[in-house]
Amino acid sequence: MPDHRVAVTAVDFSDPQLVDDYLDLLDAYARDPMGGGVGLTDAVRTRLPIDLASNPAAHVLLARDASGAVGMATCFVGYSTFRALPLLNIHDIAVLPRARGRGVAKALFAAISGLADRLSCCKLTLEVRTDNTVARQLYQRQGFVPASCSLFMEKPIGRRNADPSGELL
Repeated sequence: MPDHRVAVTAVDFSDPQLVDDYLDLLDAYARDPMGGGVGLTDAVRTRLPIDLASNPAAHVLLARDASGAVGMATCFVGYSTFRALPLLNIHDIAVLPRARGRGVAKALFAAISGLADRLSCCKLTLEVRTDNTVARQLYQRQGFVPASCSLFMEKPIGRRNADPSGELL
């Protein structure tokens, strides 16, 4: 019987193996249709660990089982002006397809909730595609509900949409 115990730890950006594991998981998520279907560019793979390591609001978690790295979450501390308290936004969360259904997401959410408690956050937030019914059901089982007062919108800004090599992100 395979060992499906999952350990979740913070990514130490001074550890090249943890950084590579995180980037590989993020790339797998980006390549997935629910992540947009396009992998990370070399420029993003180079810049992202430096940027995250120097951002005090960033918290990156890695889930491992006996087979290695199988899931990750990228979270950022924000601030609720209506409650005058910090919040924790789950910007990315993903589990490799081969590890789904083994409690990896549950372990990641438990670690994220613990982090939010330690940071005295008033809530967790996340964004999910409307057509990703599997993820939406998972999030609902974790206690997430649709925000009643918002619609997520975005506006690309000039050159910030291209990496240093000129490739579009």
